Amino acid sequence: MGARNTGRGPRLRRAVAAAGLGLLLAVAGCGQNSAGGGGEAAGGGSGGGVKVGVILPETDSSARWEGFDKPMLDKALRAQGMDPDIQNAQGDEQKFSTLADGMISSGVKVMIIASISSDGGTAVAQKAKAQGIPVIDYDRLNLGGVSDYYVSFDNEKVGALQGEGLVQGIGNKPGAQVIEIEGAPTDNNATLFYNGQQTVLKPKYESGALKLVQSQKIDKWDNQVGGTTFEQILTGNGGKVDGVVAANDGLAGAIVTVLAKYGLNGKVVVTGQDATADGLAAILRGDQYMTVFKPIEQEAEAAAKLAGDLAKGDTAAADGVATQTVKDPKGNRDVKSVLLEPQLITKDSVKKVTDAGYVKASEICNTETQAACTQLGIK
Repeated sequence: MGARNTGRGPRLRRAVAAAGLGLLLAVAGCGQNSAGGGGEAAGGGSGGGVKVGVILPETDSSARWEGFDKPMLDKALRAQGMDPDIQNAQGDEQKFSTLADGMISSGVKVMIIASISSDGGTAVAQKAKAQGIPVIDYDRLNLGGVSDYYVSFDNEKVGALQGEGLVQGIGNKPGAQVIEIEGAPTDNNATLFYNGQQTVLKPKYESGALKLVQSQKIDKWDNQVGGTTFEQILTGNGGKVDGVVAANDGLAGAIVTVLAKYGLNGKVVVTGQDATADGLAAILRGDQYMTVFKPIEQEAEAAAKLAGDLAKGDTAAADGVATQTVKDPKGNRDVKSVLLEPQLITKDSVKKVTDAGYVKASEICNTETQAACTQLGIK
């Protein structure tokens, strides 16, 4: 079933608390869901602390990287007394490598990388480690890699929540037809999401409770390609579908656009992930059934705490933060990890995300959704 973690839930929370992370759900002023949310500090190493390089993968598939991760990592790293240089590779492997070269040359003491692909991330980690720079895989584990630590959410659990949400939304409709639109084949997280989904859905397919029409991975998590691919599968199936597993909110949005073209939006259960403003608004409209909320500040603070410890050469303290392990099957090694708990969000629980400060009510409450916002107390 792919990489699994050891020790979840309360044990993880106790370990994280013991390490002094102080993981908070709300960040004042960092709840925006659009690029450029990092303010003046994010993106440039201009302070007087220890230099740390951070490379994020892209901006096209999800608003999270610039809207959430960038400002939250900047804040968390500065709180550790570090001077972060946070850059985005914009989906370009060569740019990812070039950014890494520049950071290594500038004298960063730690690198945090959210890779576009395992091969690209591993190449960068190898160059950094050759210069004695410890590397943290952020959000995505590089299979066959050499990074010292891994910080993410329990990604199989994310997929399981998507499967549970789909089943919950479809309800008791024997033989309901399902189309799966999955993430990039080069992204290990996409594989873990799929594995988690199948823990719930495969038994349903085998029993006939659900019928799988087709499952398709989408290169580079490209939303436009995802929408086009879904439409081809839908029309090839005679325009019939009851549920769609969309691996994230970006793909879900593209799928909802296609469903609307055929008058099916609001009639088909669509999953998602990342709790973006667009995804939450679609849930309030009834076009998307669920998303998965991953409190990214927790991920950013865990990565920052690890980086702070590693910059001081205190691996014992770092090991006290990364109390779990994930199996890298390609590299045949166990990677010291921090795995955090994701949350299932449906219409009735959208308020959890706004209350936590990740998305503002003004971003999701509009003419189409105001009645639902009022009913749910979102303001």
